[in-house]
Amino acid sequence: MFLQPLVALGLAAAPLARADALGGQIVVAGDTLVSAMMMFVGRSSKVYILDKVEGNANQINGHSLYASVWDIASRTAEPMDVQTNPFCAAGMHLPNGSFAVFGGNNAVGPGGDNSSPGSNTTYDPTYQDYGGTKAIRVIDTCDGDINSNSACAWYDSPNGLQMQSSRWYPAAEPFGNGSVLIIGGFSSGGYINRNYPNGDPFYSGGGSNPTYEVYPNNGVAQRVMNFMGKTSGLNSYALTYLMSSGKFFIQANYSTILFDADNNIETNLPDMPNQIIRVYPASGANAMLPLTVDKNYQQTILFCGGFYMQDGDWGNFDSPRINPWEQRASADCQRMTPEPSDGSTPTYVQDDDMPNPRTMGQFILLPDGKMLVVNGGRNGTAGYGTHTNITAVGQMPYGESYATEPQLQPAIYDPSATAGSRWSQAGLGTSTFPRLYHSSAILLPDGSVMIAGSNPNIDVNLTTIYPTTYKAEYFYPPYFNATTRPVPSGIPSTISYGGSYFDITVPASSYSGSANDAADNTKIWLSRPGWTTHAMNMGQRMLQLNSTYSVQSNGTIVFHTSQAPPNANLFQPGPAYIWVTINGIPSNGTYVVVGNGQMGTQPVSNAAQLPASVRVDSASGTASGGSTSTGSSSGSSATSSSSSSSHTGAIVGGVVAAIAAVGVLGAVFGICISRRRRAAASVSQSSAPYGMADKIGGPRGLRTSDSSAFVPLQQHNASNEYYAQSHPGVPGNPYYAGSAPGSPMMRPAQGAFDPYEGRPSTSSNLGPARYHN
Repeated sequence: MFLQPLVALGLAAAPLARADALGGQIVVAGDTLVSAMMMFVGRSSKVYILDKVEGNANQINGHSLYASVWDIASRTAEPMDVQTNPFCAAGMHLPNGSFAVFGGNNAVGPGGDNSSPGSNTTYDPTYQDYGGTKAIRVIDTCDGDINSNSACAWYDSPNGLQMQSSRWYPAAEPFGNGSVLIIGGFSSGGYINRNYPNGDPFYSGGGSNPTYEVYPNNGVAQRVMNFMGKTSGLNSYALTYLMSSGKFFIQANYSTILFDADNNIETNLPDMPNQIIRVYPASGANAMLPLTVDKNYQQTILFCGGFYMQDGDWGNFDSPRINPWEQRASADCQRMTPEPSDGSTPTYVQDDDMPNPRTMGQFILLPDGKMLVVNGGRNGTAGYGTHTNITAVGQMPYGESYATEPQLQPAIYDPSATAGSRWSQAGLGTSTFPRLYHSSAILLPDGSVMIAGSNPNIDVNLTTIYPTTYKAEYFYPPYFNATTRPVPSGIPSTISYGGSYFDITVPASSYSGSANDAADNTKIWLSRPGWTTHAMNMGQRMLQLNSTYSVQSNGTIVFHTSQAPPNANLFQPGPAYIWVTINGIPSNGTYVVVGNGQMGTQPVSNAAQLPASVRVDSASGTASGGSTSTGSSSGSSATSSSSSSSHTGAIVGGVVAAIAAVGVLGAVFGICISRRRRAAASVSQSSAPYGMADKIGGPRGLRTSDSSAFVPLQQHNASNEYYAQSHPGVPGNPYYAGSAPGSPMMRPAQGAFDPYEGRPSTSSNLGPARYHN
């Protein structure tokens, strides 16, 4: 594309002058066109954004815009069209790199309701949106032009693929075979999903959905979960993680279970200490810790922040009984290992408190093995409204927000540090914008973090204290202080579960100091940023790949790298990134697909034995001294590199100047393209049966990482082309109609991925067919 020569030109033209270090900074990146309630990274160059249906000024195809796609390099957004209301939906990756979005809200018009003429819950003629409570939307992410490639558009229709029942705020988590477990949610809107007093804990008079189902629909009727009745009112977006056994860890209200979804069997685990609520609307940060070789991939889940109040004070569908903004959020952190490898009884373990109380904070797994927490507020909860039980309409002090005191400074948690020293905010900047309800954040392929959204408002409001926010920011973790980052090559395009190892080559120019020390202090990570909304990153995981090394006399290091462990439950099939991290400094992430790209039982093999490491005492890196050090080791050995001295000062080499040059050139280019497009668009495992769907059983090729230090990787992986390249000789893509004969993914409707029979082949993002009832 045109932009790549511009990027190269910008880097070549950048002066070799000193500049302030990027590490720790949060910089304003641009306008997302819609408020980013939901985001996910597509392939290597784009972030897909969804908003609730509301009165955004930007329009597409004659109606308000509520979806866009963000170009990471140019920092510009383009409009995209969706048709059903995705407000507070769930989302998840699929095995071939596509994404699906589940559920949402009824159709709404101005004011977020159906009070305008002709409006009803099925369709609103003003905003021209359809009800989305049962909708399943699918997109095949691609790096190409979304307006010229019809395969890049959202597949979304009120007549399309549907869940078995309405779900708003559902949970989603994949099985090891790639099918997706979908849990609970509201049937209709409200602050929490219950009446009070709570005489009908399962269904709340029709307002709650206590069932679970599986996508793709395999003909099994949705089933009631006892856990949803037990946790009634505080189980929206239930916190759900697949465990190595194939069971699901689920936490909601202050209860915890292991869940056998195949057989609908719940095993109680200890309650959350102090009854601190972590699910929406308390919205505590939560994530699975990075899975490491030294811990034999034992899975531990961390919960931080959230909110406590007496059960009755949470109120009901209408509103809370108290004023949440008058009460501090929690700073408490708890860990749990649900399936301890030593056979001990699972229990919550007190961890270090966060530096500040925080509701709506979210964890981002960074490719140096640490965890960023960002966004949120010090007081109150998620959600919004016009009143509470004790504050009348028109008297709300913070607009419609139930939270206040935005926490503008992030914090970083080091899971490998000793207790008492795991949190730090040293050297971290602050956000320009409050990031409260409906904020989002996600890791980008260059290792930075995109922060966006915030909209605690029923409809667009640009003048309230916490307005609808369209500006995105980039946070640069401390490793951006480095002047040099590793530049690996030989990373395959697909990763299997077990099997032959592969070699990753890192040149001497990627590090400084002793080659042996650099090799000892290297980790190779497999990570998935997830699908982010409501202070969560659904599907987010990070796993260390086992490796040994061979140091060569010229300083080149070859890392002999294992495939993913032969258990798909540890890291489910689908899109991911591989990072090579030396002395805490990661490379750019290289896009890969884990598994065979198909829905079904993943082929597994025994892990090949790795060769013994080979050291060369005289070999060293050629990068400038200290260039790949941030003062803390992220390596696989306790031995620290002699060149790992701390530095947090200015970087040399014009990295910032290069980025600035790229930014100017990219902005000029992006503005031209954006104006043209907006003018056209605008009107103003294992083999055990863990899953519940059919299971199937691909080859892998090699690719080389991009060599630029701070520019995201570029790779065109439009799905049909990518599938043909990565599955030679296999006809068709199982994520589309017309799959290979005999494929269980072939239509008819149940199990289909493209639900639109007869979808016009000439339709595009700027001119899709509108589907009508």
